[in-house]
Amino acid sequence: MTTAVPAPSATARAEATDRLAALATPAGALGRLGDLAVWVAATQDRVPPEPVDRVHAVVFAGDHGVAAHGVSAYPAAVTPAMVRTFVAGRAGVSVLAAQHDVRLRVLDLAVDADLSDLDPAVTQHKVRRGSGAIHVEDALTPAEAQRALEIGALVAREEVEAGAQLLISGDMGIGNTTPTAALVAAVLGLPADEVVGRGTGVDEAGLRRKTEVVRSALLRTEGCHDDPVDLLVALGGADLAAAVGFLAEAARLGRPVLLDGLIGVAAALVAERLAPGAAAWFAAGHRSTEPAQSLALSKLGLEPLLDLGLRLGEGSGAVAAVPLVRSAALLLRDTALLSEVL
Repeated sequence: MTTAVPAPSATARAEATDRLAALATPAGALGRLGDLAVWVAATQDRVPPEPVDRVHAVVFAGDHGVAAHGVSAYPAAVTPAMVRTFVAGRAGVSVLAAQHDVRLRVLDLAVDADLSDLDPAVTQHKVRRGSGAIHVEDALTPAEAQRALEIGALVAREEVEAGAQLLISGDMGIGNTTPTAALVAAVLGLPADEVVGRGTGVDEAGLRRKTEVVRSALLRTEGCHDDPVDLLVALGGADLAAAVGFLAEAARLGRPVLLDGLIGVAAALVAERLAPGAAAWFAAGHRSTEPAQSLALSKLGLEPLLDLGLRLGEGSGAVAAVPLVRSAALLLRDTALLSEVL
């Protein structure tokens, strides 16, 4: 069942727009930072906006059955190794999160390994070990998809209750650009060759295999593309379904989200179907090198803040963009009004 989400405050948006125009800066001089500031104020329903001090990122980790079919340049064993690296604070996003004072949480939703030696908080929401290979079988059972959605929503509530002003959804899972490219293709009605990118850096043969896997998955599931939950059962994974639940619930709770690369943006596309209007609560942290991400961003009406050629995933591009969000809010809050300086 889908439930529409109210938009960020139109009143605050109008007031923020007026304040932006009244700042002691030339008209339009703040460019997209000004637009971002207005969005922050609207999501907070507060003008001027509060400083965006409390940013929480959650990495949803899971393996994907397609990884055994030559769609990635790296083996699936990298997924559990990287989860351990997150826990140790040594992953790329961990470094960025520490630098920018972003609270980082990692959750094992479907890693195909036993991680029970880690802090139980990492594995407490595990749904299964790996997902189905989507070109030959469903990724999840309906019960697993529903559970993952509920977990994502629960995690969003927990982060909001912990004081998060801005949320980020990160990812870890070898092979995960294959199901997310398929999700984007299914939602947008596009063929495989328009959405498939090189992911971790596959060669030409790998790109052909990946495209064929997505093409076969779309054909196998063509009757399941209209319903968001059916779509996650057929083409998703527990980590992806949890991300969808997380994003949809964040919007329902009135908390803005800074999206990362293909995985987060594909989840946002499905979350918009699950909770129509949710996209108004999302901003795009960066543009990745994956074609499906740009196609999904266009559908969502979002323009990325950064375009650095990143394809790391993990939530890293969104975390790298956090200083821009903070700067935008402070500019609208603390810059003098023209009336005050004349």
